[in-house]
Amino acid sequence: MNIDQKYIQDKFIEYCEVDTRSYFESETVPTSVGQAELLQLLKQELLELGLSQISYSPKDAYLLGKIPATTSKKVTAIGFVAHVDTADYNSKNIKVRVHKNYDGRDIRLDKSHVLSSKQFPSLKKVIGHTLLTASGDTLLGADDKAGIAGALGMAKYLLSHPEIEHGDIWLAFGPDEEIGKGAARFDVKRFPVEFAYTLDNGDIGDIAYETFNAASATVTFAGTVVHPGEAYGLMVNAGLMANEFIAALPKDFVPEKSKGYDGFYLVTDFSGNVDQAMVNLIIRSFDTEDFLARKQFLKTLANKINAKYGKGRVKIEMRDQYKSPGDLIKQNPYVVNLVHHAYKQLNITAKHIPFRGGTDGDFISEKGIPTPNLFNGGANFHGPYEYVTIENMAKLSEVLVEISKLHVHLNDCRDETPLKR
Repeated sequence: MNIDQKYIQDKFIEYCEVDTRSYFESETVPTSVGQAELLQLLKQELLELGLSQISYSPKDAYLLGKIPATTSKKVTAIGFVAHVDTADYNSKNIKVRVHKNYDGRDIRLDKSHVLSSKQFPSLKKVIGHTLLTASGDTLLGADDKAGIAGALGMAKYLLSHPEIEHGDIWLAFGPDEEIGKGAARFDVKRFPVEFAYTLDNGDIGDIAYETFNAASATVTFAGTVVHPGEAYGLMVNAGLMANEFIAALPKDFVPEKSKGYDGFYLVTDFSGNVDQAMVNLIIRSFDTEDFLARKQFLKTLANKINAKYGKGRVKIEMRDQYKSPGDLIKQNPYVVNLVHHAYKQLNITAKHIPFRGGTDGDFISEKGIPTPNLFNGGANFHGPYEYVTIENMAKLSEVLVEISKLHVHLNDCRDETPLKR
């Protein structure tokens, strides 16, 4: 498959140089000017490539475009999704450096940062590739501009080869994924697909159909303040109640002791005095039943402290943040099994991995469109050591082409083999 690697490289570098960091506190849609700028550049690119039904909505800031079907068979439409924003690390004046035929040696990015295979062993897998990095004082933006470039490489290839049979393919480029706002706003009525894939992070061969279920909790404690010399039987110390609450949390259900499909509680903030105290924490779990039980545990713990110190001393407020798409996708295993068949055709080893965070696919799946995550071929995201290779982005393009081709032939005889971790 002759994917245009120069095109992918040129587009990736062009888009990385646009500052698209998102900002949670912003109320605009999208939350930064740079994201709007990049979405307009992408709109022009889709027009030049020849996609149809290109549309941009100021309400959700999603850019959509369709690669029209080339088959006469009745095939449902599929979609590929990537986000334009970057994380909360310096993204101003990004300078992309191209390291051709990477030889495995250390790369000095600047005076303070060295990209070394000793520190980052994943570099050993891309020896011989054309490696792209930033210059040490910014992130690169491979999360998720590598996904964008891979999707465009696929689009260019298919539109240049109309003899390849495929159904309708929709591309969706959206904002504010890093702050959890973008896909929550996405009007999926504009996205007429049966299922889709996000192209967000990950190594070649990865497929993640389960993410964390996520919630946050704010627990407040009300004390009674009296003079310490007269406190016997009267004082209630809010700070000590908060300490008691934290001490009662499971000792091993914490990030520093979790990996794979393990979840955790994380106390993110703790402040207080005798009069009042506050604990902020987050809850993460891959399993829906366990997630609900973990939330209930916190409520029960608050009730126990209230029973001990007096009704109304402890109040807890919870907010669900995102939901794993796993339950929905397990009911639609073809979405994942199709990827397995594509990987097999391309001699790629499939790896089911837990996505230890959230993706836009969480929100899109919750709206009824099963959306697991594939990969974009980069690594060390959200910081100065971020990198991706041209070959890995081109491999993503190949995978998307293969999925689109196979869907035509497997649509009528779907592989509904139950999914296993």
